[in-house]
Amino acid sequence: MTMIEDGAVVLFQGDSITDCGRNYDDYHSLGHGYALFAAAAFGRKYPHKNVQFLNRGISGNRAVDLERRWEKDCLELKPTWVSIYIGINDTWRRYDNGDATSADEFYQSYRKLILDTRDRLDSKLILIEPFVLPVPEERRGWREDLDPKIQAVRDLSREFKTLYVPLDGLFAAASSNTEPAYWAGDGVHPSPAGHALIAEAWLQAVKA
Repeated sequence: MTMIEDGAVVLFQGDSITDCGRNYDDYHSLGHGYALFAAAAFGRKYPHKNVQFLNRGISGNRAVDLERRWEKDCLELKPTWVSIYIGINDTWRRYDNGDATSADEFYQSYRKLILDTRDRLDSKLILIEPFVLPVPEERRGWREDLDPKIQAVRDLSREFKTLYVPLDGLFAAASSNTEPAYWAGDGVHPSPAGHALIAEAWLQAVKA
């Protein structure tokens, strides 16, 4: 039986991977990625639970961007569950324009999101770790920056006893049998199959 209660409000938060083309003018738009896949599968399996799913992912966001908009795009929505998937842009900006975010800065911004959510709403939390695949090959060099951030998310999940989705390992395992580009054509943005992989892992985390 799923951990998500009847009448719950589930909020997906994050960057472009969560955003995935959602309509910002539509309060209920889920985009066309893992948030939609997870909500659709959950709704099919639990049609009588009356769970509402919301998506407030915004393309290009880093942890500090979530922090700046957390009041409006999380706390005011009063979700009972908050799913956070952030981190790859905190690494990417270092490599595309030299705007680095240290692992400690990432950790502190992320921790503030959790503290504010816990103190204001007492929402249950689901943390999704970022991933990167070696597509193109130069993405391998990103591990130096991303790995400490993944560890920061793991540390926060342990500290606050949240649910956890270990995406980096899941995508690495999936890529052991299929070319990495099949799951994410640029090493970062998932293909439809990649989004399905995320949705399945998310549903397993909430025991749905």
